[in-house]
This record gives sequence, structure tokens and C-alpha cells, in this order.
Amino acid sequence: MAALQKIPTYQPGLIPAYRRLYGLASRHIRKEQIFAAVPCTSVQGRFKSSRSREYLQESIVPSYHFQPSMPRLPVPKLSDTCSRYLASQGPLLDSQQYAETARITKEFEAKEGAELHKELGAMNAQNKHTSYISGPWFDMYLKSRVSVVLNYNPFMSFVDDPKAGYTDQLVRATNFVVSSARFLKCLRAELLKPEIFHLGERSKSKWFERIIRFVPSSLSWYGAYLANGYPLDMSQYKNLFNSTRIPRPGRDEIVVDDTANHLLVIRNGHMYVFDVMDADGNIKPAAELHAYLSHILSDQSLPPSHPLGYLTAENRDTWASLRQKLEDCGNGAALKAVDSAIFCLCLDDSTADNVDSQTRLMLHGDGANRWYDKSFSLIVDKNGKAAVNFEHAWGDGVAVLRYFNEVFDDMSISPNVSPSCKPADIDASEHVRKLEFKLDGVLEEGIQTAKENFFSLVTPLDLAALQYTKYGKNDLKKFKISPDSLMQLAIQMGYHRLTGKSAGTYESCSTAAFKHGRTETVRSCTAETRQCSLAFDKVDSANVTDLRQLIQACSDKHNSLTRNAAMGQGWDRHLFALRTLAEKNGASPALFRDPAYAAINHIILSTSTLSSHAVNLGGFAPVVPDGFGIGYAIRDRELGYNVTSYPASHSVRDFLQCVETSLEDLFKVLHESNKAANQSKK
Repeated sequence: MAALQKIPTYQPGLIPAYRRLYGLASRHIRKEQIFAAVPCTSVQGRFKSSRSREYLQESIVPSYHFQPSMPRLPVPKLSDTCSRYLASQGPLLDSQQYAETARITKEFEAKEGAELHKELGAMNAQNKHTSYISGPWFDMYLKSRVSVVLNYNPFMSFVDDPKAGYTDQLVRATNFVVSSARFLKCLRAELLKPEIFHLGERSKSKWFERIIRFVPSSLSWYGAYLANGYPLDMSQYKNLFNSTRIPRPGRDEIVVDDTANHLLVIRNGHMYVFDVMDADGNIKPAAELHAYLSHILSDQSLPPSHPLGYLTAENRDTWASLRQKLEDCGNGAALKAVDSAIFCLCLDDSTADNVDSQTRLMLHGDGANRWYDKSFSLIVDKNGKAAVNFEHAWGDGVAVLRYFNEVFDDMSISPNVSPSCKPADIDASEHVRKLEFKLDGVLEEGIQTAKENFFSLVTPLDLAALQYTKYGKNDLKKFKISPDSLMQLAIQMGYHRLTGKSAGTYESCSTAAFKHGRTETVRSCTAETRQCSLAFDKVDSANVTDLRQLIQACSDKHNSLTRNAAMGQGWDRHLFALRTLAEKNGASPALFRDPAYAAINHIILSTSTLSSHAVNLGGFAPVVPDGFGIGYAIRDRELGYNVTSYPASHSVRDFLQCVETSLEDLFKVLHESNKAANQSKK
């Protein structure tokens, strides 16, 4: 799913669930066992300057310190999965359909499902180095033959730099490159702080860091747990840089070369590379990098007649065949330079003046100035608007968002070049290499076809945005309603008002609390949201108190689903793994042939959000032709939706109008109910 997964803000009730799930009571591991493993060495530690030119951070706790002792993603009980699955089917089926699906599900639980679950458990026990979903999830992405554009790659755009002059394209691009190199060096040297969810202040303290670094990695996660810190999986970080998805027949592969120190820059369809670090691994002076980028921006060459970037938007088997042809024509070295580059920097000559044009530019662009297979591309337009577009197979939003936030903060607090800085007085052409590709008639024809296919793919996409400024997260906290649940409820009510129906809904939730966790689905279309949608259709005759209780019920249910998903206790990934196993065995259980199973996985409402001070906008395409791709933002004083669709199904503007009306109705009830409650206290 081309969605930015939700990284949950853990509710208080989640932590006891965490403890119960892992059995981390004192009867299993005692504090004495943890700290007896700490060598009798001074733990004062010495701190280097975190603002040094080479490193963005200098953590005394190694980046991957907790990885060996990370808890494993649990395989849910089959009975729980089947019950949760039927609960999600409830609001989508009539009574006769539900009865048939319930019968099929119960038979599955008792027969084929039980055997598959047993086999999955045995496989999981034999592969303790990873999670049960990791392999099948990689295969889902890498075996898919459709274009990664719109189908998988999402984008996140940066907040504008508020400092005057710092949104100049050259200035901002240079600062991005330097801060990105600082982040990369931290990661390579394991000086980047480990990703930890802190429940309280103990695990944030210097005391904790000085102690935990001496705890062996085989026990370190448990040591953090005892200090109310919950380390998150960082395995995806190893694919963040120097990584590319390579097209292969039948199944692509992800290739990483962490020895390379060069950057790939694409401008006007031309590709350039230059080293960001010198032979000793030191980051080159910012003035020199400034000069390299200035040299590229001053190149007046006409666009190439056949830009290779279009090929990365092609059908994967077609692209695999054409890539082999490229190598056969003597382009292997140039392709290796592209594949092994730290990341791809796209310097666009176009501008994004509003939300719609920004979404189009950052989500798909013109195809010529992109290499969609890179782990991520950093896009900077003519006016300095910037975004990250990332390939989804290698990982989810966790590592990308960390990079996004850290780099934004670094260049905002201490930029390496200012508008008044001049590039170094050097001959940049000696350091910047323009990649040249040899093309024959077959390749030229393939690129032309890829270009035509690209525009056939992206042209029908429609999009619109809603900025709701009357209320925000702060107001919802006062109303004691989960902000995420209300945003999801408005989506459900809006779709119901548009179509009179409920629909299969996907909200992505990170399972990074576990080793090699990926995501789980929050099925936010529930019996509670359906009841609420129906009640608000009769809002004029409904009682405010009753409506307020329905909103609260939706919020409570959504919080429960989110907690379960974060703990790996949804139903989607479990059934996906069982279905994959059945297909491998040549079996086809009735559950997976049930029309209701196909319908609930025909995701009409694909939704996602990311909470970050650095994110201005995010978006992705629908995952089905008649669906919506719904990115949303929850800020202190405003709420927002950025929605895509294909107009042959439903109007995105009509949908957003229904969502806005739903927000108005919901906040009216919350306000009136709150007002009545306050008056009753007087």
C-alpha cells in the first residue's frame, strides 16, 4: 500500500499490554540480571560536540545496540484473528452475507486455517532472527509487476524554511546535502541515537545512556524496558542510503552498497554524480558542495531526447528487460553509479505554487527528472519547496521520517551555507561527472513507450485538499476525544454521505516495536462508525447527548484497534501470511475465495497520517481505481486532508465537501455537549 504508516502515540493502556504480551514480569528477568552484566568500568563517558561538522549526533549508545534483543512480532491466536476479521466484516455486509462469511470463517478456523496456523508457527520458530511477516511482505512489493509510481511510492514535503533567503534552490539543496551527509555518517558510525519510545523521563536521562551502553546487546532491550524506555526496530535504516530497487523478471531485488560516497543529482533529465566525502571519509567543505550544485544548475544543455527516468515508472518486467538491454549496450558502469549513490537529489526547474501542484510535483512529477527506484529521492523545486519521494519495498515511514526530522532540524538550526555565501572558487567540472548512456533503437523506442505509459498513468489522477482551521488537536484534547479517531470518523461519515455505504478502510500502523516489524492495519470502519454515520444522517432529530456518546464510542473503539495493531494484534497480516502459505502449498481455502474477503481487501479508503513538525504535506494515490488516497494532518490549531482519486469513480471535491460537513456536525455536537456539561457543574 502506498501509504505513510501511522506511527502511534502510545496510549497509557498500551504499556501494560506490552508487559503482558512479552511476559516481562520480574519472574522472567530481574534487574540484577541486567545490571550484573555491566562491566565494572567508569560510566562517566566522554562527550564529543554534537554540533561537530562531521556528525549530526554523537550518541554514546550505538545505533543498533538494542537490535539483537528486540522482542519478536507475535503470531496472533487464530481464534482472535477470526473474531477480529468478522468484527471488521460486520459493518460491510448485510445479515445474509455476514452469516455466510461467519460460516466460512468458522470452518477455516477449525480446519484449513488450523493447519496453516500450525505450519506458520513452526516456520516462525525456525526463523527467530526475523518476523513472520517480513519475508511475505517483501515479496508482496518485490513480486508486484505494476509501476511503483502512484501504486507504491508516497511523498512527504518539508515545511518551508522561515529564514529569509534560505528557500533559494541552490542554498536549500546545499544545506540538505550537508545535513544528509552528517546523518549518514552518524548512521554508518553507529553514532545516531537509537530509536526509543520514552514513557517518562528515566530513559531520556544521561544516566540511562551511560549505563545502558555497557549492557550487552543480548539484554539491552530489557534494560531499557526497566527504565520505561521501549526501543524500536531499526533494521530498515540499513536500506535508507546507497540503496536501490533493481528490476528483475518475476521479482525485483534491493541492492545496497554502503561503501559508495557519491550523490546522484538529476536536473532537466540529465544525471550527474559527485563525491560528498573525500578519500578519508570526511564530508567535503560546504562551499565545495555548493560549487558542485551551482555547476549543475548552470548547465544549459537541452533536455535529453530520451530521459531514462521514465523507465523506472514502467511495468517491472518490461523495465527489467530494458535494463538488461542497457547493460548489454555498455551502460553497466553508469547504472552502478546510479544504483549505489547515497540518494537521488532532483533539482526541478518547475515550481509548486499551491497544494495541488505540490502534490503532483512531489508524488509523480514529469517522469523525466526522477529515478523512482532509489530508496528515496529528495526533490527541490525552483522556489525551494522540498519533499521526499520514497520507494516502499525496502521499508516504511519509520526510517524516512527519522531522516526527515533530523535533517530538517539540523539545517534549520545551523545551516552550513547562507544566502550570502559564495560557492568555492574551484573548477567544479573536475569533480562533477555527467553520466552518459548509450542507446540503440530498441532502447529509444522503449523509453518513448515508457513516457507514454507514464502520462497515461498519472494524467487521470485527480486531487484536492481541505484545510480546516476552526478546530485542531488542542480542542479535541479538551473534548477528551482521540484526534486520530475523529479524523477517521469524519472520513467514514463523509464517504457514507457521498455514497450511502460503508467501505473497506485501511489505516496503516507501525509495528516497529518488534524485530523486523513492518505495519499492521487499523480497520477503522467499525460497527460504531457505521452507527454514528447513520445517526448523523438524522442529526436534526437526534439527541446531542446520544450523538456525543456515539462519538465517544467510536473514539474508544478506534483507540482499542490502534493499540492492538501496534502490538501486532490485528487480523490483516496474520491472514495475509496464512494465505501466502496456502498459495505456496497449492491450496485455496474457501475463506480466501469468499467474495466478502475480496471486498474488504478492495481498499476504497486508503488512509494515513504522520505527526511531525517538519512535515508540511503528505500524499499517495488510491490503491484501487474506485478508491481514495487520503493523507491527513492533525495540528494544534488546524486539521487537514490531502486526497487523491480517479474521477471516473467519485469526485474528490464532493467527497471532501462531505468530510467538511461531517467535521462541522461533529464539532457542533462536541461543543454543545461540552457547554452543557460545564453549565451543569455550576
